[in-house]
Amino acid sequence: MKSSLRALGMLLVALFAGGHVNAQTPAELGERDKVGYMIGHDVGRSIGPGLPDLELAAFQRAVENGMAGGNPLLNDADAKQTGQALMAAIGARRDGKPLPALDRTKAGLLVGARIGQSLASLRGEFDMPMFLRGVKDAATPGATPLLNDAELSRIRTAFSARVSKARETERLAKGQAALEEERAFLAGNKGVKGVFTTPSGLQYMVLRQGNGVRPRPGQSVRVHYVGTLLDGTKFDSSYDRGQPAEFGLDQVIRGWSEGVAMMPTGAKYRFWVPAHLGYGEKGAGPAIPPNATLVFEVELLGVE
Repeated sequence: MKSSLRALGMLLVALFAGGHVNAQTPAELGERDKVGYMIGHDVGRSIGPGLPDLELAAFQRAVENGMAGGNPLLNDADAKQTGQALMAAIGARRDGKPLPALDRTKAGLLVGARIGQSLASLRGEFDMPMFLRGVKDAATPGATPLLNDAELSRIRTAFSARVSKARETERLAKGQAALEEERAFLAGNKGVKGVFTTPSGLQYMVLRQGNGVRPRPGQSVRVHYVGTLLDGTKFDSSYDRGQPAEFGLDQVIRGWSEGVAMMPTGAKYRFWVPAHLGYGEKGAGPAIPPNATLVFEVELLGVE
């Protein structure tokens, strides 16, 4: 957990003190219950003990909203003000000073959103009651946990392995589907008037021809460009940033190096970059998935 979450989370323990979960023994817990308790327990350990500054209903609503990827429940101004008040409260308690005024509902929404966002990838893997029970037990000094450290460690290890395997299986399936989509698209695009295909498989179209010099290996270029996926999703644009990009011709993906090297200064080309000339099966962060075919419109402004 992030350090900011640890600091704000110090206030959570009393929030859960008023919550109720039906009493269960470890033997009565199913594996899903144990996973929820383990995740909550890890969260509780990271946030530590605290005071009743958060409204439980608001906190839970924000956690669930954050996990679902919903829009923020606080606007930017309220979030900033509430965050400052929370930090002031932490400092006041530490120093034995009077507590500042604090809206408990907004505080619950703020901290709940932070936790929900951090757990978004685990949505559907656990239920909220056991998660809250785990947070309460871990964050309450002297509380007796439902599961001992050895059992929590076992559950954590098994759960992590299961999630990793599922994500890898999903990644491979999406990557294979992307390659099949690429093959079909490039085969059809190859026959479009004005589209040329190089021996490497790079496809391009001249949108505007230039009359300047072409870049050579080792040189730097200055370009304006926009990059999208096949479905039109934009993942990068120098136009949006308001200034051209500059980079060495040998410092980019192979499709770029090959394509831009063909362009005379002043030209504008469209490129369809197959995955093997782009980021391949690894992709590049959340914006470019595995085996993505990349579409670029590039203006070559200068060569250095």
